[in-house]
Amino acid sequence: MHILQLCFRVPFPPHDGGAIAMYDVAAGLARAGHQVTVLAVNTPKHFQPDTALDHLGSDVRLVTVPVDTRLRPVRALRNLLLGSIPYNVERFVNPALAEQLTQILQTETIDVVQVEGTFVTWYIDTIRRVAPHVPVVLRAHNVEHTIWQMLAGREYNFAKAWYLRHLARRLEQYERHYLPRFDAIAAITEPDRRRLLALGCPEPVTFIPAGVDATRLAPDPTQRPRPRTVFIIGSLDWLPNREGVEWFLTNIWPQVHEQLPELELHLAGKSTPPAIQHRHGRDNIHVHGFVESAAKFMQQYELMLVPLLSGGGMRIKIIEGMALGKCILSTGLGSEGIAVREGHDILLCDEPQVWVARLRAYYEGELPYQQIGHEAQRTIARLYDNRRIIERFLQLYGSLGSLRESA
Repeated sequence: MHILQLCFRVPFPPHDGGAIAMYDVAAGLARAGHQVTVLAVNTPKHFQPDTALDHLGSDVRLVTVPVDTRLRPVRALRNLLLGSIPYNVERFVNPALAEQLTQILQTETIDVVQVEGTFVTWYIDTIRRVAPHVPVVLRAHNVEHTIWQMLAGREYNFAKAWYLRHLARRLEQYERHYLPRFDAIAAITEPDRRRLLALGCPEPVTFIPAGVDATRLAPDPTQRPRPRTVFIIGSLDWLPNREGVEWFLTNIWPQVHEQLPELELHLAGKSTPPAIQHRHGRDNIHVHGFVESAAKFMQQYELMLVPLLSGGGMRIKIIEGMALGKCILSTGLGSEGIAVREGHDILLCDEPQVWVARLRAYYEGELPYQQIGHEAQRTIARLYDNRRIIERFLQLYGSLGSLRESA
């Protein structure tokens, strides 16, 4: 089978959730004996050479198209006043990418097109026009408008809140128009599957989570975490991650540090804003910025924190932390869509006082964090191994072929 994977960025290196999810699908399909052409927007922020995926073997080919997706205030204002599609999506609309997509579909035998995320759904029109008989699957990394609705609901600045609500409404209109046009949708969480059905997307809308490549995340048995350490890791150019870290630093850590002065907090993530960088060395906070290996970083410290207040999709850093045997303290939203049980393979806390109490219990040796981490590792091995995820994608592709033939 030959799968064309249309990506909103080059899925390499696999450092953040979106890149990891796309990379593992391409790598897993190739290991299962299939051919994958990865057609990717090559953004200034994540620019990579066309050889970036050569290590995956001859069955994976990367084709990139440079697109300037940088945020431009003037263009954003023009889009706000005159744009027909949301600015989040408009940044990824490019004639050269449509032309490259057309060329591949016209000159090669493609069995399935998999479109990765809302930002490149605009190209469904090109695919339908050039290859109307090829099944097209949307892998919904998030239901985008819900993220902006959540952010708007917690924004106190009137102008910012108005803009976020406006953007959320436009994204919802866009998603209602474009997402139901796909032959199938693979939702990355069960709650997102229900949201997609509510948007009017016809079946099949199936739940296929992100997986974990055990070979990439094998724990180092020689690595021992430092005691009395907690950590947060995540890309801080994603607004929900930044919002969560700022909320934790404002509402939880001051109390924790006052009560537990020896407890260390380690923060890692690319694009760390200056306001967070300036916290380094104060109140036992250690700011690491971008780290080359998330797995190596996570194994240095004991307790993983996910203070997420907004967002959709699946927090891939959680399943990576679980695969490494980490006990994770998360908000309920942070763990949404992951098959975990409070007190068994994860700890869930939303109110600041519960966070403080859980961290005190850990500090005083009253939290069975090692047992919880062990159960987390078992959950990942049972449910989220990438080979099983690839099997589910292949089953979905096969069912679409049958539907197309019957139609």
